[in-house]
Amino acid sequence: MDFFSIDFLIRILAALILGFFIGLERELTNKCAGLRTHILVCLGACVFTIISIYGFPSYATGDNVLVDQATGIRDTGRVAAQVVSGIGFIGAGAVLRNGPMIIGLTTAATLWISAAIGMTCGVGMYGLATLATFASVAVLTIVRIFERKILPAGIKRNKRFKITAYCNNEEVSKIHSYLIENSENIEDFSAKKLFENPEKTKVSTSFELNNKKAIHDIYAKLAEMLTPDAITMQELND
Repeated sequence: MDFFSIDFLIRILAALILGFFIGLERELTNKCAGLRTHILVCLGACVFTIISIYGFPSYATGDNVLVDQATGIRDTGRVAAQVVSGIGFIGAGAVLRNGPMIIGLTTAATLWISAAIGMTCGVGMYGLATLATFASVAVLTIVRIFERKILPAGIKRNKRFKITAYCNNEEVSKIHSYLIENSENIEDFSAKKLFENPEKTKVSTSFELNNKKAIHDIYAKLAEMLTPDAITMQELND
């Protein structure tokens, strides 16, 4: 078997291209697993599938159909089957728990589907792989728009945000009181004096908001009522 064949090259290129499309959506939305991760997952799944079909065992008959020398039984799914369970380890690394909130599940799911697409490219089913890729990107983009623009505000899920601010010591209570009045489910509120400047405190906490626009109002209000050295806000979602 020629392992530098055009057929293998096409399968690998297909995995690279289709993995790129899913990874691009994750990269543009600033997720923890982005372009390179999804491309490599898709490529790796493709390569594992190819070697599962053509690499084991070392004895081939007929049209490069691999048969076990001892039993005569063909088993092309031994390595590929491990991709399905093995991708769970990477996906688990993208899932984080923040109090009662679980974030990163969507990214873990995109890694899972990237592996499936890579395996599909590995067996040469390019039509199915392309369809699955565009369906995945459509779910990630169109459904997000549907959630934000079409669903009534009352049934939209809350978004969780994290805020970090460096301010004067006496301003910590103001921050805490304001966030309690203007947000929901405040968790992990911490205030730590800076070792290098005991008159300054680092404040960090996470909270929920139903309206994403409100985060800009909170940011503007904190900047107005305090004299912070720096304020950073981050949306904690999938």
